[in-house]
Amino acid sequence: MQSYIVMQGRTYDEEKELGVLWSLQQDSIGNVHHFWERMKEVDEGDRIFHYVKGDIVAISVAKSSYREERKPSSIRLTDSEDAKGYLVEVEYHELDKPLTIADCFDELLPLLPIKYSAFQENGNGNQGYLFPCNEELTIKLVELIADLNIYEIDEEQLEFVMGTVQKTEHDFLIPVLAETESETKTKVRMGHQRFRNELMQLWNDQCALCDIELPELLQASYAKPWKDCTNNERVDPNNGILLCRNHDALYHYGFIAFDGTGKIHISSRILEEDYEKYGLHSKMRVNRTENNKPYLKWHKKHMFKE
Repeated sequence: MQSYIVMQGRTYDEEKELGVLWSLQQDSIGNVHHFWERMKEVDEGDRIFHYVKGDIVAISVAKSSYREERKPSSIRLTDSEDAKGYLVEVEYHELDKPLTIADCFDELLPLLPIKYSAFQENGNGNQGYLFPCNEELTIKLVELIADLNIYEIDEEQLEFVMGTVQKTEHDFLIPVLAETESETKTKVRMGHQRFRNELMQLWNDQCALCDIELPELLQASYAKPWKDCTNNERVDPNNGILLCRNHDALYHYGFIAFDGTGKIHISSRILEEDYEKYGLHSKMRVNRTENNKPYLKWHKKHMFKE
């Protein structure tokens, strides 16, 4: 199961009425864009969060993979009459209380990918149509939506509000949210377990910098974070270094990085006289390979705090 964020704006009502997502294949001068091509990645059972004018207003479940189809006449798009496009049938579940992105953006920002994010750094939506939604972002969105839309009813209340109970029994939003969260967390957990197991073997069961061997103190550190990875990169042991908890935190937050030769780079935010305090020295290096070299370079470029 994959998740996506669709930026619908003025077409939301028409697409909801039809029970579909629909996008162009190319623009008026023949350009093809990633946010339209991504429609071809959607499979049955995938989840889509619907963004309209600053809010997540619905979550839907894909009923099919895509098919090529000309624009439905009820969807109003300027200069796009009878245009070729991609269509996915979905089942919409509208939220009683939409999730306003601006209200929770501080929680979402650390989970946004560097490339192909649905949102800008100021919280506004990016121009486009269908954007990827990584597993960590999916879990956070589900939690925030559930906090707004799921209410607990105690036993005393149940005797007097049977209408509410019946409505809840027919409300498919709760099982959709629960299943989405469960499947996504399972996928993340299994991916992390596989990644850690293979990383332990690759780095001889010890911290690459200080040789600590206690498994409880070792962390599988991603060079390219989960949110920015493809599915294959998330379980590629070359995309990681086995580090103790201290060095893992320094690496995760960009206070240290490694270049293409494996040489350590230490952020100027750590004073040289404090290196020993953090278990660092300027001549440290890791035994990198050609396979993990691109990941180390990506981390240094995008994560390192000069």
